[in-house]
Amino acid sequence: MKTLMRHLLVATALVAATSAQAADKVRLANLKFAHYGAISYMKELAPKYDLQIEERFFAKGIDILPAIVAGEVDIAASAVDAAIAGRASGVPIYAVAGFAKGGARIVAGEKSGIGSVADFKGKKVGVARGGAQELLLLAELSKAGLTWSEKPGKDVQIVYMAFADLNQALMAGNIDAMCQSEPQASQAVNKGFGIEILKPYDTPLGMPVRSLVFSESFYNNKDVAERTMKLFVEATKYFIDHPAEAEKYVINDMFKGQITDQDFKDAIGNSPYTYEITAEHVQITTDLMVKFGVGKLANPPKATDWVKTDLLDDALKAK
Repeated sequence: MKTLMRHLLVATALVAATSAQAADKVRLANLKFAHYGAISYMKELAPKYDLQIEERFFAKGIDILPAIVAGEVDIAASAVDAAIAGRASGVPIYAVAGFAKGGARIVAGEKSGIGSVADFKGKKVGVARGGAQELLLLAELSKAGLTWSEKPGKDVQIVYMAFADLNQALMAGNIDAMCQSEPQASQAVNKGFGIEILKPYDTPLGMPVRSLVFSESFYNNKDVAERTMKLFVEATKYFIDHPAEAEKYVINDMFKGQITDQDFKDAIGNSPYTYEITAEHVQITTDLMVKFGVGKLANPPKATDWVKTDLLDDALKAK
């Protein structure tokens, strides 16, 4: 009997070990913004797909690219322009889905006297370099017929700083306005030190799409890639279908209570979840980056060469 029990215990341990080893690890690079919440939520549903999501947060999308090159990241969430800059510099990635649209506001200081983008003449405007916000800002300045530079002498002086520093700079009066992501843009308005000038979606860029990218090697690992895409679709659908749960997760798990319910509602109202990305949108974004010198693209990639939506199409049919 003792021998039988030992064999049963060994067998049970082997089964447990096999189960633990069955989950394929997926190394996810993410950003801490309200509309990136469904991407973060993937790790909660991952066991259902025999996956283990190992999430790592970065300050901005462009910072993720060296980690992909180093083989430290399998999939990543970022603005399309950061992905384009990476692909242009030889980073082996495919854009495989979209996960949110919009996500930015142009906000002026409450005492700046600014009422429109045209009023930016002679002002300092802050923005994070290398994100959708930079491209949106430059497209709006161009539409208004304004010139810009990091140095004084043009109509508008651009001040580049981290997302986390923009609100403080606006509050302190170090900049007159900013093009900021969510939920930080909503926080500036809700706390009273910022006034929304516009949601900058009235240029050829429209509402920028945030992209989910896979490294080429991960994409080519079809079994794991397919399961990961199905996981992404389910996590996104859950956030769309259960807004109260999505709000709770982002506020409590991602931001640890640092944003309010109203901040979240305003942010997601300006950055709805999505699944889809198109080569056409990526190409328009690429062309505008070239036009405005964003990302300094020496070899602009052709969107149809690296926008791969076959995994997404299959996952959407199955949901």
